[in-house]
Amino acid sequence: MVERRKPIPVQEAIDKVMTLSYEGATEIIPLSECDGRHLSVDVRADHDVPPFDRSPYDGFAIRAEDTYKAGQDSPVTLEVIEEIGAGTVATKFPQANQAIRIMTGAPIPEGTNAVIMLELVQEFKEEAKDFIKIKRKITKGDNLSLQGEDTKKGTNLIEKGSIVTPGVKALLATFGYAQVPVAVKPEVGIFATGTELLDPEEALEPGKIRNSNSPMIEGQVKDAGANPLYFGKLDDDFETCFSSVKKALEKVDFLITTGGVSVGDYDYLPAIYEKLGATVLFNKVGMRPGSVTTVAEWNGKLLFGLSGNPSACFVGFELFARPILKRALFSQFPYRAKSMGTLLTDFPKPNPFTRFVRCRTEEREGRIFVKPTGLDKSGSVTSLAEANAFAVLPGGTRGFKAGDLVDLLHLRDAGSEYL
Repeated sequence: MVERRKPIPVQEAIDKVMTLSYEGATEIIPLSECDGRHLSVDVRADHDVPPFDRSPYDGFAIRAEDTYKAGQDSPVTLEVIEEIGAGTVATKFPQANQAIRIMTGAPIPEGTNAVIMLELVQEFKEEAKDFIKIKRKITKGDNLSLQGEDTKKGTNLIEKGSIVTPGVKALLATFGYAQVPVAVKPEVGIFATGTELLDPEEALEPGKIRNSNSPMIEGQVKDAGANPLYFGKLDDDFETCFSSVKKALEKVDFLITTGGVSVGDYDYLPAIYEKLGATVLFNKVGMRPGSVTTVAEWNGKLLFGLSGNPSACFVGFELFARPILKRALFSQFPYRAKSMGTLLTDFPKPNPFTRFVRCRTEEREGRIFVKPTGLDKSGSVTSLAEANAFAVLPGGTRGFKAGDLVDLLHLRDAGSEYL
């Protein structure tokens, strides 16, 4: 129940969400459809790669000892007794001064211990037999791709929660994953609140604004790896709002509302949480923008009440909704990456709470530099378009100057723990 609003620190708010026992689920899909999905199991090598000693080149499999006396003026001659290509194996066992012509990827014939490349020999025929001349000493083991040199059986190749990239897909194919166990994409419902909102295709009217939050949140949900379900706008009527929210919760794993979490006469979300019997984890966070961000839990489902101001809405999703969605996808790195950067401009605004400033980073000579992307107000939309990081400015400060080092939370890169 929402009785009062006492701000809690950002990290405490994150912990309250992430300590909940929400678990992801697994589904099995064809290899051809798994691109961009999160694996729900560790992938281990069930055989060595390569699975046998093989040739990395077109050439000749030989006994290295047959070349020990070879030189520019004293070439050795070897009889070629067979030819094998990739996917075939030798049927003959070379004796002294015999060789087998071999193609790239073919298994090394028993009885040979090195490969000499095609361009390093002289081929000729004599009495309907094939021969090669070699003018250099070859060492045992030369030009062999040995069994298991890439991967040994039992090696953990890819961690549970990893995203299937083209390279990961190649590994899955190598180890026989025609069907791939992946995390089920969480279904994330989205509501926008407010009768002042217009759809993007609608013409502007006096007192109205277009709904930018819902398309933005849809994009953030997809970027996190989940499925967004937009349920439309909630009108400023309590019973209608309550009924819509209750029905939506039957269809989704998470529910995000934008707006309606403040303390105005038409901000119904706190009352809706109360009528549902939801447990409110927090209803105010010591941060700017987005201090009124509210998160509640109901029957194992999370309800995120984000600010109606675009920048505050964006920040609230990144801090509180994205990490738990990534965990539901078994990600080992649910948080955005962090680093340090040098401010390129002054930021004189005092900070009573932790401030998340939308910024653009650039790298010069191994150092990261950063500057705000636009107006630092919670209602700003334009500052979001170019932002690829938050500058995280601690509370209790009187502003920052160009040249100061600040904490950065990156928005474009997967990475390690935040805070």
